[in-house]
Amino acid sequence: QLQASGGGLVQAGDSLRLSCAASEPTFSSFAAGWFRRAAGKEREFVAAISWSGGTTNYADSVKGRFTISRDNAKNTVYLQMNRLEPEDTDVYYCAAGRRPESDYPWDYWGQGTQVTVSS
Repeated sequence: QLQASGGGLVQAGDSLRLSCAASEPTFSSFAAGWFRRAAGKEREFVAAISWSGGTTNYADSVKGRFTISRDNAKNTVYLQMNRLEPEDTDVYYCAAGRRPESDYPWDYWGQGTQVTVSS
């Protein structure tokens, strides 16, 4: 089970850090990713990280602003979001899978956490 948290209402230019905590210790052997989707929109890949943390991938829209990281001792993956923009407003979901690639199948999903950025 994946539990995402850390969302909230912030102003443009602010920062937020999302967390995704896994209940299973095997989470540390999975790649992890963050996706986002607003109502009526397609799900969008945000960032992914390999099980070791050695490989990361980002959507072009967040490169240089967002950083994905993980602490396998805590079974937790983070998404540090800086210089937030109103266009980042979405529900953010974490996922676990076998490869840190946007279009590779993701096996497990957590519930979403709402991020709202006001202008």
